[in-house]
Amino acid sequence: MSNRTLASLGQAVLAIAALTVSTTVVQAAEPATPVIEKTGDWRAAVRRFAEVNLKHPAWGVSHSARDYDLAKALAKEDGVTLDDDVLYAAAYLHDVAAFAPFRKQNVDHQDEAADIVGSLLDGTGFPMAKIDAVRGAIRTHMFERDPAGPEAIYLHDADALDWLGAIGVARIFALVDPNGGAPDGPAVVKRLEANLEKVPPRVISKAGKARTPELARELEQFLKNLKAQSSDYRTL
Repeated sequence: MSNRTLASLGQAVLAIAALTVSTTVVQAAEPATPVIEKTGDWRAAVRRFAEVNLKHPAWGVSHSARDYDLAKALAKEDGVTLDDDVLYAAAYLHDVAAFAPFRKQNVDHQDEAADIVGSLLDGTGFPMAKIDAVRGAIRTHMFERDPAGPEAIYLHDADALDWLGAIGVARIFALVDPNGGAPDGPAVVKRLEANLEKVPPRVISKAGKARTPELARELEQFLKNLKAQSSDYRTL
């Protein structure tokens, strides 16, 4: 065998080895699907899971915490007793399917989250006899859906009210692309206007309805001020 042939073979072997190493590195770099730790304290584990994996300025863990607190407050005002296990799990996991790797193309995040929440909570210490109630609350948490059952109703209303007022403005403007892409300022204004029109009629509970007008007025006044200070939104 000639030296030239040996050299060619050597180069081929090196190329194959490099490709193998590269493929191995890529495979090794692929992150594992996050799981909720099985520590025995399922509430703390769910909260840690959300803090680590569900980070987003509009629908991350801070939004989940607000939904949980507001749902409890609304129910208390109405004199309604909620199952706190169901509410806690649903509040902190209701948007899980809005995040990779749980997001599923062409499937509403409410439905996908409801479908996978059982596997996420199984073995964590969560009382799995209550999982159907968690699924139901998650599946109907957005304002355009019709919840059934107390936990579902109050999570639904808390989530709806979080689109209004100062928090609603902050959440929507957090979506603006800082590099000039989509959505831009005018696009999120349209989203705020849509929320102002569509969210208030969808609030169900007595306590939620009582809070809606003030929060709607806050959002409406913000839009009026913004319009006046941006030449009818043209200079956003």
